[in-house]
Amino acid sequence: MKYLYYPGCSLEGTAAEYHHATQAFMQAVGAELTELTDWICCGASAAESTSYLLSLALPAINLAIAENTDKNKDLLVPCSACYLNLKRAEDKIRNDSSLSEKINMILAEKNLKVKGQTRVRHLLDVIVSDIGHKTIRNMMKKPLAGMSVALYYGCQCLRPYAVFDDPEKPRSMEPLIEATGASVHSWDMGGKCCGASHINTKPETALQLVSEILKQAKGADAVVTVCPMCQMNLEAYQRKISSLCNEDLKITILYLPQLLGLALGISEKELRLDLNLSVTDIFRKNWC
Repeated sequence: MKYLYYPGCSLEGTAAEYHHATQAFMQAVGAELTELTDWICCGASAAESTSYLLSLALPAINLAIAENTDKNKDLLVPCSACYLNLKRAEDKIRNDSSLSEKINMILAEKNLKVKGQTRVRHLLDVIVSDIGHKTIRNMMKKPLAGMSVALYYGCQCLRPYAVFDDPEKPRSMEPLIEATGASVHSWDMGGKCCGASHINTKPETALQLVSEILKQAKGADAVVTVCPMCQMNLEAYQRKISSLCNEDLKITILYLPQLLGLALGISEKELRLDLNLSVTDIFRKNWC
């Protein structure tokens, strides 16, 4: 299994643990990642408010770099926001010739051209479809039996491109978690919005959304996600939300490759759990 790899800005900053855990996990299962050389920001959520064309040209530059690197390899993207932007650019380039021509006029200034040859894939898709739960079960060294895990997908890895799961009733992580020996926490919040960047612009709305997620996660030992923005919202505001709600809503929040990595026997140091803002003592006691 060989993939091109686009970490994106968050994984070099606030979500560095996601980057390290992804690399450690993929190496453990025998996958090879080749990081794109000279990749740039995908535009995140800010580019489109400035220019629709800019919001496509920025990820298109990365797709052009990927094609020049190896057009036969899929581009693996862990960050859901980056995945959405790159996937949208891939879709437009392949299916809108007029827009593709405009994009390539911009890319020509950097001596680049994009043809739509690279397939963009979310990390979750790769783990589910290429690695699979049987691999996790066969490689497991430290079963997570007795743990209950709430699975949180968020919005952007499944909407609007429902490539590998149902955005309204996502289930793709379940076989993976069950393969570790853990049980899946029963709830209906897996595909609900956490408020995303509204935590900064409309904090009262976002905090309410996060509080509903945390309340429904009660009874689980951890929440597992695949999105840096979701991770930040769910872990960074637990104390404030607990105070507002007058109840203890603290819970461990992990990235999927961190949890799977623990089951595979990858060290806490390699998975960079020291960078997570919310790993409870109860969780450590249960898995240690």
